[in-house]
Amino acid sequence: MKIIRFAFGKTIKWGILSGKTVYGIKGTPFRGIQHTDEMYRLEDVKLLAPSVPSKIVCLGLNYKAHAEEANFTVPKTPLIFLKPPSSVIGPEDNIVYPLMTKRVDFEGELGIVIKKTARDISEDEALDYVLGYTCFNDVSARDIQSADVQWTRAKGFDTFGAFGPWIETELDPQNTPVQTYLNGVKKQDGNTNQMIFSVKTCLSFISQVMTLLPGDVIATGTPSGIGPMQPGDVVEIKIPPIGVLRNQVIKP
Repeated sequence: MKIIRFAFGKTIKWGILSGKTVYGIKGTPFRGIQHTDEMYRLEDVKLLAPSVPSKIVCLGLNYKAHAEEANFTVPKTPLIFLKPPSSVIGPEDNIVYPLMTKRVDFEGELGIVIKKTARDISEDEALDYVLGYTCFNDVSARDIQSADVQWTRAKGFDTFGAFGPWIETELDPQNTPVQTYLNGVKKQDGNTNQMIFSVKTCLSFISQVMTLLPGDVIATGTPSGIGPMQPGDVVEIKIPPIGVLRNQVIKP
């Protein structure tokens, strides 16, 4: 099932996408799906980021090959950092290349959307707290990341938290391909089975640090193949069971 958040005119709604038809639901999907009698054509609505997170928790260096290409030591425990909610953009929104940086990279990742409040959960119960999965682009100012001790500035610019196009509820998070295309050329081609720390491990670990709220997003780390983008470039994060998140890079 594909859960979408969309704008129809000046109204923001939630719905279920089936083919090219959007079926309205009552309220939000976090307390269960209740259908309404509303129907829309996909071409008549604007897809938005499929969640409004209170926080975005990201996993750093969660693929061994990526840690090696970035010249970092493989972490012994999950390495987490935050992106602010102000970084969020959705499908077809523009990534703005900041004046402060000289290198902006793509990082294609599997994103997890939290369904219900999670605190101190075990690995065995972790997936019960997941609403579904989405494509995530952890856009990064690479030169700033190298210069700073911590990564908030490099990862936290407005438009650096792209995810969508929807939430897919049926997916095996431990065996899912993650690909990135830049101007139609494949740049990343990984699989979540290459993760150092599994989705269950990451969810349990994060919940022991901070309470996860409905709609929060977990970005699970990027495979190898990261690279720079320039204004005018089109970047696509493709996770076949979900779909394609497409964004263009523009000048400020």
